[in-house]
Amino acid sequence: MTVVGPFGLSVRDKALEAHVQAGLAAVEEGLIDATKSGVPFITEAARHLVQAGGKRFRPLLVMLASRFGDPHAPGVVPAAVVVELTHLATLYHDDVMDEADVRRGVPSANARWDNSVAVLTGDFLFSRASRILADLGPEAVRIQAEAFERLVTGQILETAGPREGDDPVAHYLEVIAGKTGSLIAVAGRLGSLMAGAGEDVVDILTQYGERIGTAFQLADDVLDIASDSHESGKTPGTDLREGIATLPVLHLRARATRDGRPEDLALCALLDGDLTDDARHAEALAALRAHPALAEARRDTVRYADEARATLGPLPDCAAKTALSSLCDAVVHRAG
Repeated sequence: MTVVGPFGLSVRDKALEAHVQAGLAAVEEGLIDATKSGVPFITEAARHLVQAGGKRFRPLLVMLASRFGDPHAPGVVPAAVVVELTHLATLYHDDVMDEADVRRGVPSANARWDNSVAVLTGDFLFSRASRILADLGPEAVRIQAEAFERLVTGQILETAGPREGDDPVAHYLEVIAGKTGSLIAVAGRLGSLMAGAGEDVVDILTQYGERIGTAFQLADDVLDIASDSHESGKTPGTDLREGIATLPVLHLRARATRDGRPEDLALCALLDGDLTDDARHAEALAALRAHPALAEARRDTVRYADEARATLGPLPDCAAKTALSSLCDAVVHRAG
């Protein structure tokens, strides 16, 4: 059994292992090439997050999806570069919106330079992704455009918040499906499509990507509360300190509204206060870790991962299918 990639996927098949490792190495080369500009400062800014590392979850999924066709087809690696470039571009923009100081253990681009540089660098990465995409054909361009629309819609919905009368949890899951699930669905779709897989297989891997993408983000939500380490790539409780209401907090608020328990209402009041104070932040984090809302968020993560696994049923049994199923376990383990 070999661990492949920063995400830690266990692979038992030598041919699959070699393909994934070679593919991810080629993606890294592609990312370096795609972020090179004739202007040295642009190259430095564009490579800032590339060189900081990352899980490369989306390229990994492209590689696994390609195994249901010709994994050596010429469009597979460029497709993986496209989805990762798009993801990286959104991180530059997210950090500006969130006023983040750190990303992947290094200063965020907006903290190192300024908001204008971060936004424009994100735009530069989008343009480079589009240029690569154009060589993959009109169908690939359409798929990316539709996903990008969903991604932006998810961001707008998050910014606007739920409308009066909407279920905040359902609204949040819709946001996650757009912001995270849509692009991971593209990874499954383009990986199989570029490899020449059949339409039914492409559809299955698209649905799988959507569901495991949602589970992946929900696992991050749980990890931000539950972990004492830096597994999530951020200091634990970062979302809490920044006032971002992730799934555990939304479940807490739903319980407080429904049941009216004094301890739940008091915790909600604490969360609504100033959590830039270290003592208040530590108190809120400890209380959430012990609260049933965290376990409820874990169950949601498991549910989406199980749904992702179930979509794989009709696919032929092979090492790639086993690996995709194991990926569901890896996502859930992060939230364990």
